[in-house]
Amino acid sequence: MVAGSSPQPAAIGPAPRYPIESVDNALALLLLFAEQPRVRLTEVSKHLGVASSTAHRLLAMLQYRGYVQQDSTRAYEAGPVLRHIGLAALRQPDLSDVSRPVLKRLHDQLDGATTVGRLEGQHVVYLDQVRNAKVTPLPDRSIPAHCTSLGKMILSQLEPDELRSLYPQERLDQLTPRSIASRTALEAELRLARVRGFAVSDEELLPGVTSVAVALPGLGGAGYGMVAALPARRMTPRTRGGAVRALTGAAAELSGARLKLGMGAARSGR
Repeated sequence: MVAGSSPQPAAIGPAPRYPIESVDNALALLLLFAEQPRVRLTEVSKHLGVASSTAHRLLAMLQYRGYVQQDSTRAYEAGPVLRHIGLAALRQPDLSDVSRPVLKRLHDQLDGATTVGRLEGQHVVYLDQVRNAKVTPLPDRSIPAHCTSLGKMILSQLEPDELRSLYPQERLDQLTPRSIASRTALEAELRLARVRGFAVSDEELLPGVTSVAVALPGLGGAGYGMVAALPARRMTPRTRGGAVRALTGAAAELSGARLKLGMGAARSGR
């Protein structure tokens, strides 16, 4: 590994049935350009742990497709294609840009933590959150989707074969004694969430905290959701029903605002 460079990030998706090492190496190579503007052949060879000839072939293919290019010193730098991809990602409006006022109103209405997040592989990542001291803060890192109402709601939108690919093993890790511990139990929970239009996590993520979540429509397919978390003692059936109605309205509002933002960004990028 090149001195000062970060280790490769952990995989967040399901492991491919037939992994292609050369593709994995090429992707790992591209990550170098996030750490330093220019790299040399010897650095690439060391970073990937491959022979110089292999590193040269990878660089040659990336250069052929415009992902990298060589400067006057023969060092490699980001090429026009890689720069274009980076700029396109920057132009993509962030959901958190429009979520805060919606989450704030929902928080004031329910008096609990309100959160927007998305699915990344077997985990959910929280993008924005509004809470008060009455509710234990949700983790600020990616956490197992099957332990959260948000994750379960998004997972319920997947096809059965997609879910099986994402969870090839029957056993699931538990964060609390009430967490779902098997894929079979998860599948049953997801069927219920699909029918009801919302998902529940009853002290499965954090002891003493119950949450309910709905999907965020209109964001390019499955992957995003909104959740409200309350102390378990307060989450009565009546409270849960009110939270679901409030979340459904807030999700529609946020999806509409996100769509308008995306359309504006698309027009400005022309």
